Amino acid sequence: MGIPLKHVVIIGGGVAGLGAAFKVRRAANEGAEVTFTLLEKDPRLGGKLQTERVGDFIVDGGSDAFIAQKPSVMRVAKLAGFDQDRMPSDESRKKTLILKKGELIEMPDGVMQFAPTKFLPFATTRLFSWPGKVRAGMDLFIPKKKVKPGELNDETLESLVVRRMGREILDRLAEPLVGGVHASDPGLMSLAATFPNMLEMEQKYGCLIKGFLAQRQAAEEMKRKYPADPKNPRTFFNTFKNGMQQLPDGMADAAGREGIRTGVTATRLEKLENAWKVHLSSGDVLDADAVIIATEGWAAADLTATVDPELSALIATIPHSSSATISMGFDTDDLGFSLDAFGVLCPGVENRSLMAATYSSTKWTNRAPKGKALLRGFVGGPHNQAIMDKSDDELIAIVRSEFRSILGLNVEPVFARVYRWINGMPQYTMGHLGRVDAIEARVAGIPTLGVGGGSYRGVGIANCIESGEAAVTKVLGELGFAPLAEDTAAPAARAY
Repeated sequence: MGIPLKHVVIIGGGVAGLGAAFKVRRAANEGAEVTFTLLEKDPRLGGKLQTERVGDFIVDGGSDAFIAQKPSVMRVAKLAGFDQDRMPSDESRKKTLILKKGELIEMPDGVMQFAPTKFLPFATTRLFSWPGKVRAGMDLFIPKKKVKPGELNDETLESLVVRRMGREILDRLAEPLVGGVHASDPGLMSLAATFPNMLEMEQKYGCLIKGFLAQRQAAEEMKRKYPADPKNPRTFFNTFKNGMQQLPDGMADAAGREGIRTGVTATRLEKLENAWKVHLSSGDVLDADAVIIATEGWAAADLTATVDPELSALIATIPHSSSATISMGFDTDDLGFSLDAFGVLCPGVENRSLMAATYSSTKWTNRAPKGKALLRGFVGGPHNQAIMDKSDDELIAIVRSEFRSILGLNVEPVFARVYRWINGMPQYTMGHLGRVDAIEARVAGIPTLGVGGGSYRGVGIANCIESGEAAVTKVLGELGFAPLAEDTAAPAARAY
């Protein structure tokens, strides 16, 4: 009689949960006596990665891209066998337009995140006033912040940018560009938890401009050293040919769909001496040797309440905000504006309902059929949660009105789709890293429990995958299994 299989229940079918499931499968392929069941409350997998085909349009409702510099997405795609479907953005049309008092102004060449690294484009742009440009240049002369040895170097995005480069840079660049990545309030957003490189730059170079300039020069040197392959260009933004849904679908296929159950909600966890019981909304109860919670933080707080109230309370302190994307298809004949850009940013100081717009069929060459264009607008975020109470028809009308006012777009869409992400974006506010340290310490004290997802140490797709994989490493080790070969391999040998 053989050793009984160990069973891991994974709660959550986004890329964190799928990353965990795929790693359990890889462990089983290496000989570990382990199986998994993944539970997803929605009828589909993917979490905030959702792609819909509308006729010949390919519409991403959530994230439309991943960053190739973070290797986990392509590592997993290679392991799952669909890495050849990576699609780069169309860099020949890469421009970002920023709304200023009703006018669209192209973001100056050489801006990195929010800091200028080229003098002439910054000096001649109409995006900033001359006093604002001079104030930004003072970054070169302002002494760096003093940080005591052993002290956590942290401050809000607003604090850092205003202190070093002035409020105009914050309002016109940093808030829509950097804060927009996390849909966060710059006055609350912890840089140590989101963009620690900015804090490190100030300490290393004495200012931000010199730090970003060094970063740009290093990137240009890499381009000279490794010339681009026209057949396989390296771009900052990447996607997959069939949309970002291809990533969770490919991971689910590789993990094994026989272990995946959709439309099933885990309602309560029960910790026994050496096992778990997972109670489901259907009334069923699953037996498990280990549990991995890969949900939004608020859902993880609910699930851990009966296991460790202190852990639950800690997770519940992470706030979340809601947002929506509204995608529309148009005939290109009478658009009335140029599609030669990746999209538009609407800084908060403009007081618009629209946060941003992406020209999806410009950014990605196969997202709309010939003669058609695909655009999507973003609404919600921390400063406009009230808009999420609007109906789908109302949101479509609001975005159409904004497109009309900002872009001059007066034609009827050939279709419109609304994708809502309720409490979908965790807010990394000041003190976030301390909260996560405390959460991880509590989880470490609960054998065979793992926690992953975007609420903790990174909202990016790669971060979420890695968090699910790390949870598997923890629970498999506690179940007595040896580390996977990929965890002990030298970096050069990994399947990046």
